[in-house]
Amino acid sequence: MEEIIQEALSKGVEMHVAGEFDLASQLYGSVIKLDPNHADANHNMGLLKVDTGEALEALPYLQTALQADTSVAQFWLSYIKALIQLDRMDEASTVLSLAKESGVEGEEFLELHQQLNEPTVKVEPVQSEADTLSQSKQNILDTLNLDKALRLAKNKVKEGSPEEAKCIYQDILEKFPKNKKAQKGLTALNRPQHSPAAQNPPKETIDQLINLYNQGQLPTAVEQAKVLTQQYPDTFIVWNILGAAHKGLGQLDEAVECYRQAITIKPDYAEGYNNLGATLHNQGKLREAVEVYNKALSFKSNYAEVFYNMGVTLQEQGKLDEAIEAYKKAISFKSNYAEAYDNMATALRHLDKQDEAIEAYNKSIKFAPKNSSAYNNLGISLEDKYKTDDAIEAFRQALSLKPNFAEAHRNLSSLIKYKPEDSQIDTVYKLLVRPDINDEDRCQLSYAYAKMKEDIGELDQAFKYYVHGGMIQKKLLSYDLKQDKKIFDQVRIHAPQINEISINQSRKVTAHTPIFIIGMPRSGTTLVEQIISSHSRVHGAGELPHLNYLVEKLINGEKEINSDTILSLRSAYLSKIEKISEHKQFITDKMTNNFLYIPLIVKSFPEAKIIHVKRNPAATCWSNFKHYFSKKGISYSYDLNDIVGYYKMYDDLMKIWDQHFGSKIYHLDYDRLTLEQEIETRKLIEHLVLDWEDACLSPHENNRIVRTASKHQVKAKVYKGSSQAWLRYKTFIGSVFHDLPEC
Repeated sequence: MEEIIQEALSKGVEMHVAGEFDLASQLYGSVIKLDPNHADANHNMGLLKVDTGEALEALPYLQTALQADTSVAQFWLSYIKALIQLDRMDEASTVLSLAKESGVEGEEFLELHQQLNEPTVKVEPVQSEADTLSQSKQNILDTLNLDKALRLAKNKVKEGSPEEAKCIYQDILEKFPKNKKAQKGLTALNRPQHSPAAQNPPKETIDQLINLYNQGQLPTAVEQAKVLTQQYPDTFIVWNILGAAHKGLGQLDEAVECYRQAITIKPDYAEGYNNLGATLHNQGKLREAVEVYNKALSFKSNYAEVFYNMGVTLQEQGKLDEAIEAYKKAISFKSNYAEAYDNMATALRHLDKQDEAIEAYNKSIKFAPKNSSAYNNLGISLEDKYKTDDAIEAFRQALSLKPNFAEAHRNLSSLIKYKPEDSQIDTVYKLLVRPDINDEDRCQLSYAYAKMKEDIGELDQAFKYYVHGGMIQKKLLSYDLKQDKKIFDQVRIHAPQINEISINQSRKVTAHTPIFIIGMPRSGTTLVEQIISSHSRVHGAGELPHLNYLVEKLINGEKEINSDTILSLRSAYLSKIEKISEHKQFITDKMTNNFLYIPLIVKSFPEAKIIHVKRNPAATCWSNFKHYFSKKGISYSYDLNDIVGYYKMYDDLMKIWDQHFGSKIYHLDYDRLTLEQEIETRKLIEHLVLDWEDACLSPHENNRIVRTASKHQVKAKVYKGSSQAWLRYKTFIGSVFHDLPEC
């Protein structure tokens, strides 16, 4: 690690001296990410900021370097000189005194002492670098290269020092008369201005406002920024800071207005568009956010952070391919962009591109080796690839970096069979009783601890923490069984109407027949899909969200259900599954709650196969209850009464569908399947009108990625008796399951 740091640091210094400031900044930044308190890297980054006219941004780096090693005289000198450059003389004097007390000395310290303490005869502004060079008849290019001089001039304009900028541009044109940037800059400065001093606040005032924001004093920053916007209504930077402070306080509407004002004043303000886009994202206005990000890129096409933010927004919209392209763009402009690699990997993982995801997570870890989240996500991908040992190592690495990482504790707990002496058990318990743990983390820790206690046979404690975790999750999700009851009622109401619809037009013929595998979660649907998709003519697509999305407006009454909308539903769904078919004739859709939409499925896809998997009700309910679901659509599972209530509604609805569509639904008993695997499997394959293939008897050898709660079970051979496991908890469950229908 030290060799990597020294190599990056040396290369950064080389680029710095050569005037390649962007490359130098990237190299220094990579060291700081590896070691945030690295003295030399922070000091060099601070000097780089000073060199590029960003003295205010330099201070945190110079301060970190000084705090890391107070014995280095140069660290004191650089920090004091930056304060002087910002005209913060009192602070500079204080730091100089502290340097003396720390025992550092030298000729330069004496000179600084004289500069800071000489009598003031006349109040004059501190001379700038440009003024000094001008007075001594030197040209700015005698000491600075062209790029740095142009950057300095631009910064002087931003700081409200147009005369200094003019001197720099004139010096440049003296040596390079045809330099277009200098010509353009000087022309802009020579245009008639309307009292620029009155249009913009003093630089010191802006610096004070930025300091308030950086120090987290957001309410004060808002008040002061509001005063400044009244005094200087056309200063875009003040509106931007005000927007950032409002956003920090969660006042998103106010933040949006401020950012809009900033870009109205400065229409090419890419940073303002980026900030506006991020705030719109936070408001859930994802489409509008993407439009704003594109606007930012029209002014600054190499803006890596905008591409990253756009990727995050597209990913949240479910546009994973587009999100990945955005992340790749961000990385092309910022090669060590760890966050972009991390998010891109997650998008790839959700597209089942596990090998690419693992590679991207490793890249993220390379550039941010202390990123515990990347290790946790890498573990999930490795787990999906059934590389259990590697996944365990990744989760442990995440926990070594962040011992209170609740999600990593829960992920690890699912892969290990615990023994009483395992130290992680005590670690998780100590985290659980800490008062500063938030509800989301406490919930995940509860499920992890319950699993641990179950493994070592302490079932009373296991049950206690399954209940505790469920209570927290139900609260976090604000769930009430009435929410699902309303959906069931809507489905029942629309069923007769759907049955009466006549399809006058011919349906689109498809080469890909859907197989809908329905039932309760944890009822054996994953195993059944694994069996079916072991057949050479079947592609196992997993839990597809398409039907839920397409029928939502029909079921809630926002859209009329008629022959046209039925045909539209059919066309849209078939188009989506065709893209993922891998040229197979049959495609499974294992979204279990598709049982709600049987009338629509029958009407829209008369050629479809519907497989209803049913398992022992108590076993099903208990298995749901004890599991932490990463998806939010199974909110009923976190309370025993809720899960029983939901199961009864599901059972009643399936009985209704069976009366009307019995010939279209194939009922498969999971428990019978485990007892008579070959008999039941052959009957299933025959129902699907497929030729028999022996591979269907070895679903554990199916190499497709399974990403449901049952992914570990389906990689083992089919085993008997799993539906009896709940009986271990029968004493603790009590009479809750008495209302369940009999098998």
